[in-house]
Amino acid sequence: MTIRTKTPNLLDNPPIPVQAKIAAAWTSLMFFVIYIDYFHLYQPGAIDQIRGGRIFEFDITPTLLTIFVVVIGIPALMVMLSMTLPARVNRATNLVVASLYIPVMVFNAAGASWDWAFYYGLHIGIEVLLLAFILRSAWTWPRTAPSATMATSRDNEPHRTPEQA
Repeated sequence: MTIRTKTPNLLDNPPIPVQAKIAAAWTSLMFFVIYIDYFHLYQPGAIDQIRGGRIFEFDITPTLLTIFVVVIGIPALMVMLSMTLPARVNRATNLVVASLYIPVMVFNAAGASWDWAFYYGLHIGIEVLLLAFILRSAWTWPRTAPSATMATSRDNEPHRTPEQA
């Protein structure tokens, strides 16, 4: 009788919880949005426009800045909520918020000229891909845990001594 043991492969990836994947995606989205806002300052005339009290077509007001806080605050909260909410509520919250954020990200192209179309298209595309990942992860979230009585292959069985076999 041959006893096989499964030698761990250093390149095997342990399963990552859905919550962690979604929280990482929200974190990536936040970093990306922050960098895009920073890169905006390099556009010709952007700093002069900000000094003049305007961003795109909008006057810089406490209301506008409050809207900006809400727009970036929600993904910040989603990082934490994705790691702490119960699964059912977590799934629903991520589906709703990520769906609502797609048009918010597309709105970033408001007031852009065609000269900047590739830049805006690329960064909006990346933002939408991150949100699509969140949506897919939440949508395909396992509804039940694997059964403890599921049959396993011999490769997944623990090592047994001849006395245990």
